[in-house]
Amino acid sequence: MSKTIHVSVAWPYANGDLHVGHMAGAYLPADIFARYHRLKGNRVLMVSGSDSHGTPISVEADKRGVSPRSIFEHYHERFLLTQQKIGISYDLFTHTDTENHHRVAQDIFTLLLERGHLYKESQQLLYSQIERRFLPDRYVEGECYVCHYPDARGDQCDNCGSLLDATKLINPRSKNNPLERLVVRETEHYFLDLSHFTDALLTYLDAHESHWRPNVQRFSRNFIAEGLRGRPITRDIDWGIPVPLPGWDEKRLYVWFEAVMGYFTASIEWAANSGQPDAWKEWWYNPEAAIYNFIGKDNIPFHTVIWPAELMGIDGIYHNSQGLNLPYDVPANEFMNIEGKQFSKSRNWAIWVPDVLDRYQPDAVRYYIAMTFPETHDSDYAWDGFLNRVNGELLAAWGNLVNRMTSFAYKRFEGKVPTPDALAPEDERIIAQVEAGFAEVGALLEQVRLRDALQTAMGLVRDSNAYLDTRKPWATIKEDPADAARSVYAILRVIDNLNLLLAPFLPFSAQKVHEYLGYDGQIFGDLEIRSFQESERSHRALVYDGSKAIGKWEARVLPPGQALREPQALYVKLEPEVVDAERSLLGAQRDEHPIVVK
Repeated sequence: MSKTIHVSVAWPYANGDLHVGHMAGAYLPADIFARYHRLKGNRVLMVSGSDSHGTPISVEADKRGVSPRSIFEHYHERFLLTQQKIGISYDLFTHTDTENHHRVAQDIFTLLLERGHLYKESQQLLYSQIERRFLPDRYVEGECYVCHYPDARGDQCDNCGSLLDATKLINPRSKNNPLERLVVRETEHYFLDLSHFTDALLTYLDAHESHWRPNVQRFSRNFIAEGLRGRPITRDIDWGIPVPLPGWDEKRLYVWFEAVMGYFTASIEWAANSGQPDAWKEWWYNPEAAIYNFIGKDNIPFHTVIWPAELMGIDGIYHNSQGLNLPYDVPANEFMNIEGKQFSKSRNWAIWVPDVLDRYQPDAVRYYIAMTFPETHDSDYAWDGFLNRVNGELLAAWGNLVNRMTSFAYKRFEGKVPTPDALAPEDERIIAQVEAGFAEVGALLEQVRLRDALQTAMGLVRDSNAYLDTRKPWATIKEDPADAARSVYAILRVIDNLNLLLAPFLPFSAQKVHEYLGYDGQIFGDLEIRSFQESERSHRALVYDGSKAIGKWEARVLPPGQALREPQALYVKLEPEVVDAERSLLGAQRDEHPIVVK
């Protein structure tokens, strides 16, 4: 029986290119999970988009001397191209500056206000007399008052993960004018009273304790145990969604409040774009639907406490029957470090995805990141690890198995799948072992244990190579061609099913193997960049079109006699020199991409 699966993926700030930490934390795990469920025949809606309004965009705009809109539109376009190239299969990757997102976010604000979940209060904030404005949190840095990290941001400490009050930072300073002495002034804002939802949130966490990762439960419960209180949801900024109240023209909705709504607003936008304006309700009001939020660990409380509280508060705004679905699972990953050090954009200690895709095959990048997913603890992207895993596993174990046996069959069996008389017992055993992998690997994917799933599939690849080394069809074909036909047919059938097991992880090479084995059509659908027109302006989005997809998560029997296509090498061998070459780029100055002023 098919399932209804919503894959909600963290929204990246559109202030710079995507890096491998983004891929490891949320985007690649979500894609693998969504592709698996599509193969299972489940109804999947995977959405995300560029976070257009965060103060990081304004900070970058000030640095580059352009408007925030120019920054976000530039990097949004690069996000589209990068994710298309690496194959992140969103049903819709949009952004938060659409008319749809503005409208729904303002509706939600209004309803929360009407229902008494918002209150107005004066707040003390840091003020710059040089800039003549209150400074958003991301414009402020200082010493963390929790762990004493010297370069904490005004909203969060990257060292200890604590959410911070900028006014409590030790020796706060402005990013724009570090020597200025900031002052504290009063300003009025609206707050979301999270204390209204304490009991309901604890009940919610209890209901999902058995299948959530321990670190997610622990982080969420500790956040609530510290005491839920009002959290400001408006800000003294000029870039963002206007507060829908008279006299509040100078203020905007706070990005943390409206960005998480994107999972909901993007679902509504997807439905409208599909010509089925009510289709989003199948995921948000269907009690059998399951919503998965793929995020990094620094976003845990926003998705396990704050976003569920918002959903509880707005329940019923778009529908009059049962309540809105809360996230079923929040499989937050830990951090991926780089060569043993934490990511740092300012020091260019980063591996930028557009750059590596210019130099390496997308499936090679996907494979290494997936094999080092930080699912239970922080992991490390090391260039010697990339070299060794690509050459020693992806190419040597899987690529060579495919290439040598499809080439052998193509040359020695007249370009067709051999037609065996009867399979030997060892042939039957390896076929059965690999076919059992659909249940074993699938169970791990269902649990979002993606790294374990890939390791299990690659274990079957190694077992298949060991089987082939005992059968040696290249040695038996002259003296016993019938036996060679049996083993070649068996290994081609094994390769066919291994290819499906690996397809969610390696979609590009999976399609090639699919075609080498003589199949027509596509395992997955197309990933396209499309333009959509709203009433005032158009915007571009990444869209997955599964109408041509024929892949299924089940063992299939390769037809004897099926015509093969001449195969080519799946993967490029990496030379040892790439390790030092790539390491030399870490920390080096990276060319800024020119911004078109708008």
